[in-house]
Amino acid sequence: MVLKIQNVSKNFGGISALTDVSFSIKEGEIYGLIGPNGAGKTTMFNLITNIFSPTAGEITFNEENITGIKPHKITEKGICRTYQNIRLFTQMSALENVMVGGHCRSRSGVMRGVFRTKLQRKEEQELKQKAEGLLELVGLKEFKDVLAENLAYGQQRRLEIARALASDPKLLLLDEPAAGMNEKETDSLFDLIKKVQARGITVLIIEHDMPLIMKICDRITVLNFGKKLAEGTPLEIQDNDAVIEAYLGKEEEDDIA
Repeated sequence: MVLKIQNVSKNFGGISALTDVSFSIKEGEIYGLIGPNGAGKTTMFNLITNIFSPTAGEITFNEENITGIKPHKITEKGICRTYQNIRLFTQMSALENVMVGGHCRSRSGVMRGVFRTKLQRKEEQELKQKAEGLLELVGLKEFKDVLAENLAYGQQRRLEIARALASDPKLLLLDEPAAGMNEKETDSLFDLIKKVQARGITVLIIEHDMPLIMKICDRITVLNFGKKLAEGTPLEIQDNDAVIEAYLGKEEEDDIA
């Protein structure tokens, strides 16, 4: 298993955001994490990347306990994420944004950067070529010199994915990547995530777009009020009465198909 969440809980004061949640993700899977607003989905992402530490439980990545490891070390080990609210460097170009994502793999330190050594210049050129390739992957190569703030919303979403990929992740966490997208943009996102999977990258995705989730995920965990409600294949989740009632509402049963 690439990722194991074992009996994880998170309390904020007297509020339980997550309670005894467990699931595991196989290498190469696209795994969905769904549930109503406030179910604890983004909190789980924050625990995996150690923005917060769990109150109880253990998180294992490639058989290594990463519970409590500093966020930059999590990235170095091969986990990267995007955010529910886009976090780009708006005054930097698309190319520069992606290059920033790759600096965690740089061997050049501060002094080499200051003095522009041969190694630093070589790494910078390699990083630029890599960033251009990732921009092509996400369909933004022609916008490489455009400031991030001047890109359309859907383009900014894809740019954030390209920046995350620049860190060479083994596990990519996507937090509502289709939020605010139209149908055409969502179809393009589906194709992009499948391309990411084809590169051997495991994907954990939070999303409210049920048609996308049901079409793209290998397996899904459903959270409700911070607790695990169900786990299974998309077909099993679609047929789960507890999910239909608690997450979608009985009258919306047909909408999950």
